Amino acid sequence: MSDMEIKQIKSGKDLRVYKTAYDLAMEIFEISKTWPPEERYSLTDQIRRSSRSVCSNLREAWAKRRYEAHFVSKLTDIDGENSETDTWLDFAKNCGYLEGEHYEPLKEKCSSVGKMLGSMLKNPESFILRL
Repeated sequence: MSDMEIKQIKSGKDLRVYKTAYDLAMEIFEISKTWPPEERYSLTDQIRRSSRSVCSNLREAWAKRRYEAHFVSKLTDIDGENSETDTWLDFAKNCGYLEGEHYEPLKEKCSSVGKMLGSMLKNPESFILRL
């Protein structure tokens, strides 16, 4: 990422990874409204929490990008939350709450977020705020 591209990003909300993760979290929220009430305090809460955590932690990582070690640490946490979301999607499908027509696009979006995070982790210095 060039300096020119970084200057165009005014907020963590402007990151493509944030936008994709946010869309995923909102899609999960909507579809999980149809899941059985007995899953409310387990699967539903867990997948909503982990998917939202990706977004909130991305904003926190962006705020800490002045310090590469903090930034990388947060990105690692975010990658873990995204992996957790991916696991909960598998449970939702295998429990019969998520059909393939919904499951596949959600898994693809989760994978896309993971790839973008992986790219950021491989090249964090291009995101570091230089004063």
